[in-house]
Amino acid sequence: MPVDSPPAPQSPLVLDTLTNPGLPTDECPRRARIQLDLLLLAIEALDLGGSEAMLATARDLGLDRLVKGRVHLWLLRGTNPMRRYSQRRPLDIEEAKALVMIVCTLSRRLTVLVRQLLVGYQQLADKQLSPDHHFRLADYLIRFRSHFRARMNPRRAGVIVYSTDEKLDELAIELLQRLLLCSGVLGPQRLWNSLFDGEVS
Repeated sequence: MPVDSPPAPQSPLVLDTLTNPGLPTDECPRRARIQLDLLLLAIEALDLGGSEAMLATARDLGLDRLVKGRVHLWLLRGTNPMRRYSQRRPLDIEEAKALVMIVCTLSRRLTVLVRQLLVGYQQLADKQLSPDHHFRLADYLIRFRSHFRARMNPRRAGVIVYSTDEKLDELAIELLQRLLLCSGVLGPQRLWNSLFDGEVS
């Protein structure tokens, strides 16, 4: 009697809302890997329990097969070539979709805080005041700079660009703006498509 082979694992339905980008391989391009990790870094700077929240969100969304635990999440994020301990393994499309859904789900939960920080930043800029005048914003920027410097390889060209507090603060604010865009109903699609701008002809 022929033995039926086990069915191939199916992608969680939540990922079906993200279309495949039509790349020549099933691997995420360098820019997409960097952007996803930096967005997760910003979430960690916003939320002291960010790492645990990422794992809990993966479970809630049924993404356990793609994000299998703390070590596996670290390996996925380590595909960012800017990291000190960058992983040579590729980040495949399904794994990238899972990270997008985690980013967007957490950004929705943090929407009020992100809006407050961006409004505060704009008000300070209008008055030509530094972020130090806004406790919560200053706290976010300090944590973001600390996380970035601890985890990124200072010898990489892409990291050297952010060698000053001012440049890192600009990056941190830019990531807040991206997280706000991710928080809407179409956030996952917007983020997903933005990762492949210029990659697909």
